Amino acid sequence: MGIIQTTPTGEMRDNKTAAPHFGGEAVLVHEQETMKAVQITAPGQMQVIRVPMPHCGDDEVLIRLSHVGFCGSDLNTYRGGNPMAKLPVIPGHEVGAVIQAVGNKVPDVLTVGMSVTVNPYTACGRCASCRNGRVNACEHNETLGVQRSGVMSEFAVLPWQKIIPAEQITPKHAALIEPMSVGFHAVNRAKVTDIDVVMVIGCGMIGIGAIVRASLRGATVIAVDVDDEKLALARQIGARYTLNSQTQDVHECLQAFTGGFGPDVVVEAVGSIPTYQMAIEEVGFTGRVVCIGYAKSEVSLSTKLFVQKELNIYGSRNALPADFRAVIRFLNTHAFPIDRLITESVAPEQAAEAMERWAAHPGKVFRILVQF
Repeated sequence: MGIIQTTPTGEMRDNKTAAPHFGGEAVLVHEQETMKAVQITAPGQMQVIRVPMPHCGDDEVLIRLSHVGFCGSDLNTYRGGNPMAKLPVIPGHEVGAVIQAVGNKVPDVLTVGMSVTVNPYTACGRCASCRNGRVNACEHNETLGVQRSGVMSEFAVLPWQKIIPAEQITPKHAALIEPMSVGFHAVNRAKVTDIDVVMVIGCGMIGIGAIVRASLRGATVIAVDVDDEKLALARQIGARYTLNSQTQDVHECLQAFTGGFGPDVVVEAVGSIPTYQMAIEEVGFTGRVVCIGYAKSEVSLSTKLFVQKELNIYGSRNALPADFRAVIRFLNTHAFPIDRLITESVAPEQAAEAMERWAAHPGKVFRILVQF
């Protein structure tokens, strides 16, 4: 899946129209033109570069980027702690965009001016995950902005199958769909129902997605974080209980919240040694633990609890198309304070400074969006 192409791969057309129309008039581009892109060049270094304009093939869609979010994986890449990233790399897989042009073989459902987001994962179609229909966990996945260059740029070309209509959602808000879908997917992995008590550890973007979906399924949700502002938002969007693990006794509170049983489901959305240990120790007997976060080092766990509690432990990676659709459907209800998830929106030239601020105070950021 090529993002930056220097030569056309087919004819492109721009004569389709759609409502609602978020893009204004189509911008004519020429083969010799270049565009802005943000690039992480080395640990702690980021700059704006010029790259060739991409061109749209028969089965492809040219999108004009409106807003692109910085993910936690981008922060790790910037810090030099992401072993999957190959520097230098253009980050960006949390996308809010407008369709600029479509190829001749693109279905009519995708039209110029449409607000869209992007499925940023690849699937080989041959590994065990793909064979089992779980393409989100493809053994050879290359996520945009991680294993391959992303789309933190003015324009990008993608196969039409990777373009997801965002319906009535603005391009700015569409950039939040992908990270929320990861949290939605984790709740689906645990098969959460209305009789479950679900503890979500970590109230960042992905944890927020897990809180929302567990609440939508009727579960009793307990949100755990170290930041009281994030916990206040968690309560607003569906958590019945909130718990600051720095200032409160986690075990004592959970026993009180659950009548001594412990949570039925724990979603680990941080990726640290203490939170992984908390998940195993605090989940109730015969409970389910869903692991989203990547711990930076090996975690020592009491395997006795695996057996004694007869736990189900699930990994949860990325998201499926159905998870994207579920997030879009939810956001279209307008029952969510979505602007509270945007910490700041910056120009490409301000991206490096914004990343420095995030690196210095990681617990205070939901999402930083780069606006093109």
